Amino acid sequence: MTDRYTSRNAARVAAAGALTAALLGLAPLAHAAPPPAVPAPPPAAGVAEAHDAAAAPATLATLSRFFARDGAARDGALAKTDARPRIDGATVPVYTLDPEFVAGKEGAPIARLDFLASTAVSADGQKASVWTARTGNTWSVVNIATGDDETRYAAAGARKLSGGTVFREPQINAWYVQRGDRVLPLDEDAVRAVGEQGTTVGAYRDRVRKAYGAKLPGSAYDRKGVAGGYDVKGESASVAPGTDADRSVTAAPEGDDGSSIAAPAATAGGAAALALGLGAVAVRRHRLRRR
Repeated sequence: MTDRYTSRNAARVAAAGALTAALLGLAPLAHAAPPPAVPAPPPAAGVAEAHDAAAAPATLATLSRFFARDGAARDGALAKTDARPRIDGATVPVYTLDPEFVAGKEGAPIARLDFLASTAVSADGQKASVWTARTGNTWSVVNIATGDDETRYAAAGARKLSGGTVFREPQINAWYVQRGDRVLPLDEDAVRAVGEQGTTVGAYRDRVRKAYGAKLPGSAYDRKGVAGGYDVKGESASVAPGTDADRSVTAAPEGDDGSSIAAPAATAGGAAALALGLGAVAVRRHRLRRR
């Protein structure tokens, strides 16, 4: 009798334990958010066209003036006739934090394509990033910035998390790489934001939603015009010159007469940043040089 009771009770305990284990095993699956979608890459033909635009004679002429201007602050200033700029390496896509991800839209990628970037190098070793964006049916140069952040972080992200999406959070000038559920930092600003070991996609979404959720397109913040005049349809953007910047920028390449060749909406420091309603913050590191 005792043995039968003990056996029956043990069976009940075992069944309850199995049910509990099953429920506990399923709970994470029920609450785990799926990883964000992978942003669509630019077409190969577009990348080739952007590279050609960066290497075009008009762009190289502007780069000569750009390097001479930046070199003038140093001993042995570089004359524009001696700059002899060249495009070095591949043209890379640059992804920027997606407002739809910040808003929590299901399936939204963590970042979306903002522009393509090519690194230019002068004869004395200065580097600049040439930004190209799709304007109408063509890819055109829209911006030139000192340094090679865009291609350098693209390479760093590939080394750190192969196959991941390298993207920037321009409001704090942070660069990350994301794959699956992980977001890893690529620079000091990103380390300050998410720690040296990085974070999960969910935790990162919570952070950016808290920081920018009230400043998205259509928000009261945006309607007040604090976003620097950004039109979310991509038709226009007005950006005030930043202060205390560490990357000098020219809005577009110029012809020999000094006139602007092109000045589309993505000029001077991150249209996607402005789309988040944070233009005044985003341009602090991108001083607009008007000529």
